Amino acid sequence: MPSLGADMEAGTLVQWLVKPGDRVKRGDLVAVVETQKGAMEIEVFEDGVVEQLLVAVGARVPVGTPLAILGTGAPAPSEPVPPAAPLPAVPRAPAPWIRSSPSARVLAASLGLDLATIHGTGPHGAVRRVDVASLRPAPAARHGFDPAEMRAAIAAAMSRSKREIPHYYLARTIDLERAMDWLAQYNASVSITDRVLPAVMLVRAVARAVAEVPELNGFWIDGHFQPASAVHPGVAVSLRGGGLVAPALLDAAEGTLPELMVRFTDLVTRARAGRLRASELSAATLTVSNLGDLGADELFGVIYPPQVALVGLGRVHEVPVAVDGMLAIRPVVRASLAADHRASDGMRGSRFLARLDALLQSPESL
Repeated sequence: MPSLGADMEAGTLVQWLVKPGDRVKRGDLVAVVETQKGAMEIEVFEDGVVEQLLVAVGARVPVGTPLAILGTGAPAPSEPVPPAAPLPAVPRAPAPWIRSSPSARVLAASLGLDLATIHGTGPHGAVRRVDVASLRPAPAARHGFDPAEMRAAIAAAMSRSKREIPHYYLARTIDLERAMDWLAQYNASVSITDRVLPAVMLVRAVARAVAEVPELNGFWIDGHFQPASAVHPGVAVSLRGGGLVAPALLDAAEGTLPELMVRFTDLVTRARAGRLRASELSAATLTVSNLGDLGADELFGVIYPPQVALVGLGRVHEVPVAVDGMLAIRPVVRASLAADHRASDGMRGSRFLARLDALLQSPESL
């Protein structure tokens, strides 16, 4: 059972997407797991053949519990390989050694459950209908989440963060006149479907800036900082009905800005539909939280362990500012940084905010 965040202690296996004998390759989806943040698709990280499923559908197991055994698919050297024989055409049915009632077989087939993975409570271990029914995923497990449970999990992680992480906070007001003018000109030159949101431009600038201050991009694990090899900002996404998740926008410093917009839109859409992959919740190397669309001028976040930094972005709004000794009205954004003092200090944090500002003064470079 993979860990999908510091607030996760266990997960419930909702569905197997593979069966014994299936060949899989790195990145294939193999299972669906229910957590406090909803149903997540689990990927495999090695090539091989599924030899055995170790956890039954419906079982709740702690993080770290093996879910399946993956092998090479090759027979042991000392075992002779029997010649292949044609299989008779028979209707699909559970293997004969699997004792089960007819109603259990019908229900298992309708739910897509493998009887071999279900613990039977009948005579001689026979699988009964009640055994199958007890593993039926609840509608909330398949299609939604419990906002109260999610908030409780987030609160537990944030309480741990405030206890264990020595936070320091910095903020900077950034003039966005050049960035917003450039973005308006770009969006006017493309179709509506290809336009880029200001939020995506800001995330790209954060990714590029933090790449130059690597002490803010990585994890504090086992008493020392482990820098990340790429920038995968976790983008905080509010969910309909309450709660939030922060899936990783992978390699946000790479590619073109329009490409990043496409990936951002896909990520947010799947997050709100409950179709995130496990890797997208566990890969974030820092978090970016933007409450600008909700009207907040500024936010100071709490670091999500084991990350070491969180960038907060307020709304883009116009204010009077002094420009070359004259008063002008400019669009600005208030950018904040919450960082772990064990991994960095105020000087490095200030350098990050200064670099973020500089990048947004040359938006064409993003």
